[in-house]
Amino acid sequence: MSNENTTQRYVEITAEALPLFCPTPAVNLWSAHPRIAIPVEKLGEARCPYCGTLYKFKGELPHGHH
Repeated sequence: MSNENTTQRYVEITAEALPLFCPTPAVNLWSAHPRIAIPVEKLGEARCPYCGTLYKFKGELPHGHH
């Protein structure tokens, strides 16, 4: 399902934004699609499967708890 009015975006994320969900509260169309978790901390970047927004982690990736 695509929305032609939505443009693909690029967003840099820092550790303060984790856990990351899309859409974020800063998005004008916050209700454009269901809110989902974006696992950007696993690979350093991840794309939202709904709107195509590319999230890239800026800085050192957080270390997991073992």
